[in-house]
Amino acid sequence: VKQPFVFKMAAMAAGDEHAASEVLRGLARHLNCLNEDNKATRKRALEQIKRETVDKGLSSSVLQEVFSALLKPLLKCLSDPMERCRETAIAVITEFIRCVPKPEESLPYLMPCLAQRLGEKEILEPAEELRLSAVEMLTLTVETCGKHLAPYLSEMINILQRTIVDPFPDVKRESCKCTVKFAKCVPEHFHMQAESLVKPLMQTIAHQHSRVRVSVIETTGAVIQHGTGKNVDDVLSHLAQRLFDDSPQVRKAMTAVVGDWLLHMRDRYSYFHKLIPLLLSSINDEIPEIRLLATDLWRQVGAQWEKENEDDIKDKMDFLLTPPPFYPPGVERPGLGCRELVIRNLGRLVPAITHDVTDWLVPTRVRTSQLLSVLLLHAEDHSTQHLQPLLATLYRACTDSERDVVINCLAAAKLLGNFVPPAVFLKLLLDHVTTPYSSSHPWAPLMVLAAVLGGCSKPLLKPHLEQIANTLVQPDVCQEYQQVMYLEQLLACVDVLLHQCDSDCGSVSLQLLQVLVTVQGLSTDTNLSEKALESVQCLSKVQGLDSVMELYRQHMGQLLDWLSASVNTWSSYSPQRLQLHIIVIQSGPVIGEFVSQLMPLFRSCLQPDKDPEMRLSIFTMLAKLLLNAANTLDSQRHFHEESEKFLCDVLLPNLVWHAGRIAAAVRTSALSCLLYACLCVQLLCLEEKLRPKVLSALEEDSQMSRLLACRSIATILRLIGTSLHPESLNKIYPELLKRLDDSSEEVRGVALQALGLWLSSLTKDYNPALCAPHLQLLFQQLLLHLDDPDASVQDQVLEILKKSSSIHPALLRREVEAVRDKQRTPLHCDELLQHIKLFTQK
Repeated sequence: VKQPFVFKMAAMAAGDEHAASEVLRGLARHLNCLNEDNKATRKRALEQIKRETVDKGLSSSVLQEVFSALLKPLLKCLSDPMERCRETAIAVITEFIRCVPKPEESLPYLMPCLAQRLGEKEILEPAEELRLSAVEMLTLTVETCGKHLAPYLSEMINILQRTIVDPFPDVKRESCKCTVKFAKCVPEHFHMQAESLVKPLMQTIAHQHSRVRVSVIETTGAVIQHGTGKNVDDVLSHLAQRLFDDSPQVRKAMTAVVGDWLLHMRDRYSYFHKLIPLLLSSINDEIPEIRLLATDLWRQVGAQWEKENEDDIKDKMDFLLTPPPFYPPGVERPGLGCRELVIRNLGRLVPAITHDVTDWLVPTRVRTSQLLSVLLLHAEDHSTQHLQPLLATLYRACTDSERDVVINCLAAAKLLGNFVPPAVFLKLLLDHVTTPYSSSHPWAPLMVLAAVLGGCSKPLLKPHLEQIANTLVQPDVCQEYQQVMYLEQLLACVDVLLHQCDSDCGSVSLQLLQVLVTVQGLSTDTNLSEKALESVQCLSKVQGLDSVMELYRQHMGQLLDWLSASVNTWSSYSPQRLQLHIIVIQSGPVIGEFVSQLMPLFRSCLQPDKDPEMRLSIFTMLAKLLLNAANTLDSQRHFHEESEKFLCDVLLPNLVWHAGRIAAAVRTSALSCLLYACLCVQLLCLEEKLRPKVLSALEEDSQMSRLLACRSIATILRLIGTSLHPESLNKIYPELLKRLDDSSEEVRGVALQALGLWLSSLTKDYNPALCAPHLQLLFQQLLLHLDDPDASVQDQVLEILKKSSSIHPALLRREVEAVRDKQRTPLHCDELLQHIKLFTQK
């Protein structure tokens, strides 16, 4: 049976040899033409060879024979000076390699030739298109020859080292493709020289063409996978940079390579702490496809590790499958293997996170802050043992100028609140709040505290409410800094307590109200003050109180005691005066119920020896209260009981003249309070003490002081003028007359009103005959102003004089006639005399 087959095969071989001989005989002349000097002749010869061989459809065995005979002449043509000849030669050799059954027989000649053309320090092939064709031919050779290329490892590596960094992007990509195929064909030999390809790959990994970067990343994955594994550190930093690549395809390739390493690299356990961050960073990529790929790869890595270490984690697999209580809602819990991988490497990852979160590049800081949240979600309660460095990292990250970094780090801090027991994180956090890490960013611990509290559940947080509130209300915490950012974070801490603990906040209501009052007092930002007021309203609402007034009623006594404890040390820089202002203004009518407790506070801080600027601000606040006394200080009619003492002990001492603009401003503010206080006190018994101070104020440089003094005198005359002794009255009018020449028209008008009230205050006890000199002076000074340039002043003076005709008409007539004789203001004088005549007749 075999004999005919052998004969048949021998006959076929003899036939192929004959056919090959015929083809070669026909090509003899063309082969000779390859040595001609004429380049056109060489070109035609190569084209004829191609036409008579690979284009003719000869059998593979015939082609094999022909290829063996033609290989050397064709390889010689690769050095032809004419580009077209070299191109045709490469095309012919490529087709032969694709078609012949044993292309490996060409390797002893082909590989040295390609190494000479492409693998030397200076690449001999000048045309980039031909270099691409040559590398494509090399890739085909790798595909067809496979393991037969093992003896030519050095030649291959030399070629790829040069072509990977070729200036032509397509050559780079084809070289990368060839490298991957070669590594898979001869893995048992490739690892010996794989290291030499790392440098050219890393030189090309940042190429401007994204497709080149993708190819380089994929090739790097294969080189490391089939290498010794010693070069992982050399490529990691370059791969990490590709996390921020603008091209999604590049980031996808990087994710796939890292995931493949974590699954299949022989020495992967040694590099888990370096590879895990790269893969987990892609879980937050902006492209859904990349996120899904990274999530799927990470799930596979965790499952594989779980299977490989089943004995070590047997107890956890049996008993720790349910999520911990108060797990973040809406978040899928990672698998056990994934969690264990992070937990076992967290000690190495945290220092790297701390370093990269302050990197000078914004994308690096953003990705690092995103990664931190992912790691903490995996670590769960195991993050407790790394809490100190984690908090330090969060403090620094929260001061970042990039908003995304801050948002991501606050999300990470919230996860700490989910997993770390409050007793543990509060011990560290509250110490940092009272003693901030950085003097330039003292609000960072408060920001982190608010975020951590936001992640903590109500049942766990409730036992620690008092500790937190007592820390926030400490003077060193809530009164030390006035930056808007600091106050915002202080308010955020209160808000998160109100949100998390709701009605349980009633036990610390006083402390929270003190903090909110301080924020409002120190804030220079209107929006922040409004937010703090909303928080006050929320505090009253969670306790079931009807209004903010009720909240203040509940705590007013304690608030005033709180302020009184430090009143002797107040100055213009003390936050307590601002706190007092907020309390008395916002409490409305409630403050009237605590006047007996409030007045000693005022007396202490308004003594003349206290800081003038501080007294000025307190008097300004008092004036606002007294302006609406019925709805504030006097809402319960208790201020009347305290007003006399208040006027004597507080207001009058502050009306004593002292040099300086601030002292003058204090007197002005005191006068404004005096004007309203006069309505609440028994003025008659205080007139002797009050009159000298008010009259002296008529000489103040401040127009407002003079105006207030005139109004105060007018008020006194209106209220008790008819009860004053004539001697007291006679001491008042001369000072008012001086104000008729005041530079302020408003002061002159009020002074005239006060003179009118003075005349109305003269009763039957006032003897015109005995007081004629006083009346004469008054009439003379008033008549001088009958010709005032201001017509309204003339009218007012005329009316006052008409009113005075009832007091001593004869004296007034003589003075008017004296003025008329001098023909100063005959019109007004005649009218006035006529009025006096009519009055006398009546």
